[in-house]
Amino acid sequence: MDVGLALVGHGAWGRNLARNFADLGALRWVCDTDPAALAGASAYPDARTTGHFEDVLADPGVRAVALATPSGLHARMATEAIKHDKDVFVEKPLALRYKEGRDLVDAAEASGAVLMVGHILEYHPAVTRLKELVRAGELGELRYVYSNRLNLGTIRTEENILWSFAPHDISVITSLANEEPDRVSTWGGSYLQAGIADVTLTNLSFPRGLLAHVFVSWLHPFKEQRLVVVGERGMAVFDDTADEGKLRIYDRGVEWENGVPVARQAPAKVPDLPGDEPMRLELEHFIGCVTNRSQPLTNGANGLLVLRVLEASQASLERGASVDLAEVVA
Repeated sequence: MDVGLALVGHGAWGRNLARNFADLGALRWVCDTDPAALAGASAYPDARTTGHFEDVLADPGVRAVALATPSGLHARMATEAIKHDKDVFVEKPLALRYKEGRDLVDAAEASGAVLMVGHILEYHPAVTRLKELVRAGELGELRYVYSNRLNLGTIRTEENILWSFAPHDISVITSLANEEPDRVSTWGGSYLQAGIADVTLTNLSFPRGLLAHVFVSWLHPFKEQRLVVVGERGMAVFDDTADEGKLRIYDRGVEWENGVPVARQAPAKVPDLPGDEPMRLELEHFIGCVTNRSQPLTNGANGLLVLRVLEASQASLERGASVDLAEVVA
């Protein structure tokens, strides 16, 4: 699987990417401006190291670039890579402005470059199975979906909690809904740094009646990563912090008996799932797309949809009022 890949950014998340790309036989370069971060790349003797992005761009043997840099650099660096005939994997979010993301996607389409966004949850075996169940109608028409992504973890300074945590859940929820929301409303609080929200709650309404909310916080006493799906005929819970049974399916709902609503209860079913690491599946998918010249599951269009929702949510947070998604230019 040697696609001549250069990883740019060898921080906490970049190290995970480097390990997987190296195991897949794809890692050619590791680039980071921080000498201490770059020193850790010595674990990959087959990969060259540099503190200069230009070295990566100048190497004709580099077919693809993976960006694990600060979010504010994503659009510029991805565009530069595409201009140098490289395919690009960029961690979420695609950009910090919708227009920047739109320009980046246009550049990739014009050049025929593969552009993939790191919405890793889309590659989680539990989410894959959940989407299969929803598509097959096992849960019936979806009524309500909510996600909690909470932790007392790394506090960012270049982006707020909405932009740091929520992209994963927005991507999965819109995929389950198979449509984009028409209105969003977001509220939150900034407690550690002025103007940088530590906690946000985003409500999404969809044209066909589905409602959803995304609750994210990095100021929380324990870690929780849970997605709950309530359908017309059944329900499902994806708990990524569970040691076992990350996906549970419930044949539960409400039935009417003589005009009276009665809850239908049944034990949860726990489907067998492959134990593959989501990141490994994600990066294998990217390498396959580079090799086969195919469109990724989380392509530029997917990244743009998430970016539109994020930008509308940010506007709602700042205005204190709901925002029509149409206000973010398509």
